[in-house]
Amino acid sequence: MTPAKTISLYRYPVKGLSAEPLVDVQIEAGEMLPGDRAYAIENGSRDFDALSPGYLPKQKFLQLMTNEDLAALETRFDADTQTMKILRNGRQVSMGNLSTPIGCQLVEQFLSAYLARRVRGALRIVSAPDHHFADAPDRFISLINLASLRDLERITGKTVDPLRFRANIYIDGWPAWQERTLIGQTLEIGGTAHFHVAEAITRCAATNVDPQTGARDMHIPRTLGDVFGHEECGLYLTAISSGPISQGDEVKPMGKPKPVSAGSDLGIR
Repeated sequence: MTPAKTISLYRYPVKGLSAEPLVDVQIEAGEMLPGDRAYAIENGSRDFDALSPGYLPKQKFLQLMTNEDLAALETRFDADTQTMKILRNGRQVSMGNLSTPIGCQLVEQFLSAYLARRVRGALRIVSAPDHHFADAPDRFISLINLASLRDLERITGKTVDPLRFRANIYIDGWPAWQERTLIGQTLEIGGTAHFHVAEAITRCAATNVDPQTGARDMHIPRTLGDVFGHEECGLYLTAISSGPISQGDEVKPMGKPKPVSAGSDLGIR
């Protein structure tokens, strides 16, 4: 199989808000990236219990599938102080320490005013130790093959910003859709971190939103379904051994990719 390398790494400290680029990160077996989706913003409900945290569907929270205006905001999160700044058009419009009630209140008030009638009720920033707010209940790490996005560009005739897919690891070097042959196998990244390829990611309407402008200007799940017969793009990985990964690391399958008998098995039609 053609060698691939990591091109970029990201985590998303607050569900639905900006990506935070990483140069390197320490992977821990059985865990997501540290600090990924550590906070979420309940949209008018009080269903999350920090004393007994459990998985809730993304519709309970602010997220790009239904709150595309969030993409027009830039957020910067300081993990050491748990402080988040919100910028609009390059100008700071809000800031709060998310580990304190007053800090959360400042951010909640701004977002309530910014989204206005598009919220279902009072917003509430929520978190709990060792809890995450990813779309899937499992502690997955997500991966995107950039060649597959270039194939989407070919099909749609439009530039596809990789951040539409809000993945943790972006790799390049494999043919388009080759990642679909790796379900059930093991990947090694950086020589020490190993991952089980758990499943392909079914995409939702959040990918239709331009992550820079907030415009809902593409129909990616529908395009995937019409052209490829599925709505999948990217992989969910489970970390099975610990180790550091960095930009530029080699991504190496530890087994032989399953044979494919037709282009549709790769997602190609």
